[in-house]
Amino acid sequence: MFRLRLTEPERRRRGDVLAAAVLVVVLVTTAVLYWRQSPAANTISELASRAAAAAPAPPAAVPQQLTEAWRAASGATAVPLVAGPVVVTADGSAVVGRDAATGATQWSYTRNVPLCAAAEGFGRVLALFHNGSGRDSDCSELTELDAVTGARAAQRNPDLRPGAQMITDGSHVAATGTNYLEVWRSDLVKTLEYGDIRTPAQPGRQPRPDCRYGSFAMAPGRLAVLERCASDSGDRLTVLKPDGRDATRPEVESSTPVPGSGAQVLAVSAERVAVALPDPARLLILDNAGRQVGLVPIDVPAADLSSDPPGGVASVTGDERRYYWWTGSRTVALDRTDLVPLWTLRDTLGPGVDYAGSLLVPVPGGTWVVNPLDGVAERTISVDRGGWTGPVALATQGAIVLEQRGPELAALRAP
Repeated sequence: MFRLRLTEPERRRRGDVLAAAVLVVVLVTTAVLYWRQSPAANTISELASRAAAAAPAPPAAVPQQLTEAWRAASGATAVPLVAGPVVVTADGSAVVGRDAATGATQWSYTRNVPLCAAAEGFGRVLALFHNGSGRDSDCSELTELDAVTGARAAQRNPDLRPGAQMITDGSHVAATGTNYLEVWRSDLVKTLEYGDIRTPAQPGRQPRPDCRYGSFAMAPGRLAVLERCASDSGDRLTVLKPDGRDATRPEVESSTPVPGSGAQVLAVSAERVAVALPDPARLLILDNAGRQVGLVPIDVPAADLSSDPPGGVASVTGDERRYYWWTGSRTVALDRTDLVPLWTLRDTLGPGVDYAGSLLVPVPGGTWVVNPLDGVAERTISVDRGGWTGPVALATQGAIVLEQRGPELAALRAP
């Protein structure tokens, strides 16, 4: 039998060709597997088929009646999510931009992993997803969506834990956590990290990495954090600059111990921070240097201040002149500048929202129409909530009133 004999150089060349072929197969297989497991391969993005209309004009007057126009599941939002001209629901693994009046889908963005949270930021929609199929997995996949079209914009991979919420001052967004927080600007570049950094690039830059966080509040240029540290006898209020020169080195405006424990930070203005203290209930007001400038008794039951707010964010809304804080059973108005309490409404279900110059405040069986100057309820609009008796967070999109009732969003309009 004839057998081909190869020279040593020929054998090496043949071996190189075979090795190259094997490498190509491995690379192609790896690329296919990566694609199948990548976010892009497991995303369904349905963009708006036409340009959405401009956001509806604000209402001229409060209607005599409100009836339900539509409702949808939205378990990943803490409050109604209004962005641009649409209302957004976020539930399961899907974020949906809807027409405010009808609830019709304008666009949608769906992943193969569950949502952690969704919120408005920079006029866009921020969708925070788990990085695995389980709801106990970290929240480390953040996508920014255009509010008009649903098109994907910036993305990043934050190091957030389940339960994170997102709050904004208009220019930055902060993501909360029990021992860590991040702040981003509009292109989702991180401008601040604070707390327990799992893999710090440069150790030793965090002032108190072992503390726990109870609550947060934000205003332009200021981020307030209520800390609980083993080295302190009670709580501590720390005010940070959300956009410092180096994201890894927090810039602290002030850090001050506050009396006792169980405090909640409620609101921040340009020169003040308001903190609710329990047992007895009172409002502590601090200036930019962390000095006490006010301590005012407030008509709030002890049960309302017995635990931290969900996600570390107090239920607070606002207009041009006031903040409205829902304590858990009452709505308290605070002056937007000096944060002193102005009036209190009992037996409410949420903080309320501005509507045609009045304040709509949810109550059992309906909504009060309140004069925001003195807190007087002028009349009641009946609302059928289908048996829901829990907290109600309000927002508006034009004349449409939106109610977040636990994991559902309902839209109300004049008949």
